[in-house]
Amino acid sequence: MTGFRAFRIYDQQGTARLETLRLDDLGAGDVVIRACYSSVNYKDALAATGKGSILRRFPLVGGVDVAGVVERSGDACFNPGDEVLVTGCGLGESHDGGFAEVVRVPADWVVPLPAGLSLRDAMVLGTAGFTAALAIDRMEQNGQTPALGPVLVSGASGGVGSVAVDLLSGSGYEVVALSRKPDSDGYLAALGASRVLDTGSVVHGDAPLEKAQWGGAVDNVGGDTLAWLTRTVRPWGSIAGIGLAGGMQLNTTVMPFILRGVSLLGITSANCPMERRRKVWQRLVTDLRPRQLERMIAGVVGLDELPGVFDRVLSGNHRGRFVVRLTDH
Repeated sequence: MTGFRAFRIYDQQGTARLETLRLDDLGAGDVVIRACYSSVNYKDALAATGKGSILRRFPLVGGVDVAGVVERSGDACFNPGDEVLVTGCGLGESHDGGFAEVVRVPADWVVPLPAGLSLRDAMVLGTAGFTAALAIDRMEQNGQTPALGPVLVSGASGGVGSVAVDLLSGSGYEVVALSRKPDSDGYLAALGASRVLDTGSVVHGDAPLEKAQWGGAVDNVGGDTLAWLTRTVRPWGSIAGIGLAGGMQLNTTVMPFILRGVSLLGITSANCPMERRRKVWQRLVTDLRPRQLERMIAGVVGLDELPGVFDRVLSGNHRGRFVVRLTDH
């Protein structure tokens, strides 16, 4: 196989560059994928800029997800020409990732592209969309229903938040969006939010319990926002904890959990069992309203444009998802 382009990170300080690699430069795996699309996630931006301890070895090709076409496979489950995707499993953290024109991974990380989903749309959703669907799936397994009341989505204009708003509203939930971007009201309303609250309007008090307002919540922020949610979710509601842009510390009490039966569910897409992974991807195909996908695209970029995109993702000065186009399909 001839050389291919890849975005490679060299140290914890974020020294990175676009370079030409050969297959032998990549980590081991039985499936070689001609990558067509990837996406830029918050975790990718932290790793590539050195602002977060994400990578487990160096040098490493970044990118925690990818969609493409199988070039060769040592596993009978996959054949050349199969359309597939990979999210999590250490991709872009401990194993060379999706910011490359060729990706090699173990076969048990690979998900066949669900019928009805294109490779491009798979990465419009990407890790963020998968995480949103996984969060809602876990909440419902824990008893969440529309009857419990409105579900608040924090960080609603970001990648996970956008998909969560759409999936929840399409599944019959009343959705209240929480965002710090004043120009996102129309965008979030179009995705299905019944109301949009300004993050600045949320009062971070120190009472152990406050007025119970939300049937549940999908939290992409962490910190004070997550603490406030524990105090304001109604009895038996679930909070799916996903992000930490607002801080890693959680200052709350046991009162919401022992007096209201509130559940705090930790959501990680990295180590989701394969059977569950396939189920959640199928839910995305079934429940997501296709017309919304184009609204969720912040931009389509090439490998050489990644450094500028990382800064935008970390600043939060965008809404939706950046899709990385790698090769033609």
